[in-house]
Amino acid sequence: MLPFRSEIRNSPMQPTIKIFLGDVSLDSRIKKHLEHFNEIDAIEIRNSVERNRVDENLTVFLKDNVDINRMKSSIDSSLWWYFEREYEPKDV
Repeated sequence: MLPFRSEIRNSPMQPTIKIFLGDVSLDSRIKKHLEHFNEIDAIEIRNSVERNRVDENLTVFLKDNVDINRMKSSIDSSLWWYFEREYEPKDV
C-alpha cells in the first residue's frame, strides 16, 4: 500500500488538493510538514465522506493565482521525500 495518494478537486469556489494518507495518525505531522510552502493558504484535516477512502484527509487550499497542477507535483515530491527519509533504515 502506498503511504499517500493525492488528487485535485475542482470546486467552483476554490480548487483544492486532497491528500489521503495510508496512516491517518500522521495527518498532523504531514500538515506541519506542508506548511513550509508559501503558495499554500491553509490546510485542514477533514473527515472523508467519500466511499472507499480513509477516515480523514488533508485538504490543501492554495493562494490566488497559484498553478494547482504544479503545486500538486511539488507536494507529491515533498511527500515522497518525507516518507523515504522517515522510513529509511536507521544506522544503529
